[in-house]
Amino acid sequence: MSKTLKIILVIIFALIVALLVWRFSDIVFYLIFSAILSLIGRPLIKMFNSVRIGKFRLPSALSATLTILVMIVIVLLFMSMFVPLIAKQAAVISNIDFNSLSQSLEKPIMNLELFLRKYSLLQEHENIRQILQNHVNSLVSFASFSDTFSSIVGITGSIFIAVFSIVFLTFFFIKDNHMIDDIIDALTPANHQQEIQNIMIQTKHLLSRYFIGIAIEVSTMMTLISIGLSVFGIQNALLIGFFGGLMNIIPYLGPIIGAVVGSLLAVSTMLSFGLYQEIISTVLIVVSVFAGANLIDNLVLQPLIYSNSVKAHPVEIYLVILIAGSLAGITGMVLAIPFYTVLRIIAKEFFSQFRIVQRLTRNI
Repeated sequence: MSKTLKIILVIIFALIVALLVWRFSDIVFYLIFSAILSLIGRPLIKMFNSVRIGKFRLPSALSATLTILVMIVIVLLFMSMFVPLIAKQAAVISNIDFNSLSQSLEKPIMNLELFLRKYSLLQEHENIRQILQNHVNSLVSFASFSDTFSSIVGITGSIFIAVFSIVFLTFFFIKDNHMIDDIIDALTPANHQQEIQNIMIQTKHLLSRYFIGIAIEVSTMMTLISIGLSVFGIQNALLIGFFGGLMNIIPYLGPIIGAVVGSLLAVSTMLSFGLYQEIISTVLIVVSVFAGANLIDNLVLQPLIYSNSVKAHPVEIYLVILIAGSLAGITGMVLAIPFYTVLRIIAKEFFSQFRIVQRLTRNI
């Protein structure tokens, strides 16, 4: 077979794989998420596998079951802590006196309308309150309610299928930890099996460290933000801290989203108590706490997680995240570092003769 024909066949095969991934994106997501959970659960499965009572050793199925149960319990504990807080926040928002709020905002709204009319952004016969009222009416219309109800039913079914699929796949990825290796090994040409084995070993090691590090980072940020807001007497500090820490999964952009949403949650509480004069000070406190927590994150946590776990320079990681974000948005930013780590490992095995590859992979 000629070299040109081989290249054409490889391109066709790559296009077919890309088409299948796009067509079955949900299943691909289940597989990827389950693989990530199995990597996070590696320390647990190793701990359970090392348990011995005399000559008795835990079967792999039991160790995998215990690992899954521990992970489910952790998720349920988080839900039991934060679902009541979300319900409480919803009750707080429902207690906002919108008439009083409307009166307090009447003058700023008039000034805003004058500004918008000055630059022809608002027609003379229009006003902001009328526009908002029309939007609210459309949201609560029967048709919208029917669509929303149908969407909720559909989403509930999708969530159930997703959770069951992820738990099922994660169990077998943990129980049969060589299953993926065996599949890839069966698809690998004989002359490249050693390189592929090296890639799989290093990928599991580095990605496991990375995802465990991300879990530690998110938990630490939740704690720092919650404590910081509690010290300044901000209501629902735990809920704001939970959301703010969770947003740290998104590199660089996540803290900004967390600070904005956290400020809105804090302000809604102030509005429910009628403390309109404290809105600005509350926003400043929330933003300052987020800034302080993220300073600690940037100086301490990220160098340990990003640089040490995947063994790459911070500037290198920043550029990769920037490129991934421009190509695939937030999803690209979240997946940038794991994907780049795998690419570096592959490059080290197959293209180590190039100097640029040697420089980028020298710490792996």
